[in-house]
Amino acid sequence: MSIKYAILGFLSWKPLSGYDLKKLFEDSAAFHWSGNNNQIYKALVELHNEAFVTLEVQQQADYPPRKIYTITEKGQSALRQWVLSEPEQPQLKNDFFAQLAWADQLQADELERLLQQYQDQVQVQMRMSQERKQRHKGTPQRTPRETYLWDMIMQNWVSFYENEVKWIQELRKGLDEIETGGESES
Repeated sequence: MSIKYAILGFLSWKPLSGYDLKKLFEDSAAFHWSGNNNQIYKALVELHNEAFVTLEVQQQADYPPRKIYTITEKGQSALRQWVLSEPEQPQLKNDFFAQLAWADQLQADELERLLQQYQDQVQVQMRMSQERKQRHKGTPQRTPRETYLWDMIMQNWVSFYENEVKWIQELRKGLDEIETGGESES
């Protein structure tokens, strides 16, 4: 996903500053983006140079001037073309799997600690996703269909993390059975 199109999408909702966009990215279940502020501001400059957005500078008494960006008709058209383009394949990258592939060299307690750390991280992400889903923070809700689409995106993330927790529990149970010679602790 290009950050430029995500920005255009947010601006199709309402005019925003770079800071507003940063907060929306942080709070959004739809965008797992780990970039930095410089990427947002660089993209805004490019979008402005391409005439996809306009820029209004608002003076503030006790703060630096606030730059508000608004999508243009040309930007709306570019966003629409991108939305109509063929979807990218899902990214199924998980660095933990590389660790796990070589984890046989660990002692049982070390492997258990590694699995517990991963499970703890996944559970934190699951709770954050569930909270985002409850709050609807940072989601446009202009129409029932748009609200439903954002709800389903958030539900997808919740389901992903719930499934990951189940998978870790199954993995740990299977490892326990191997360690105990097939005798499961029930």
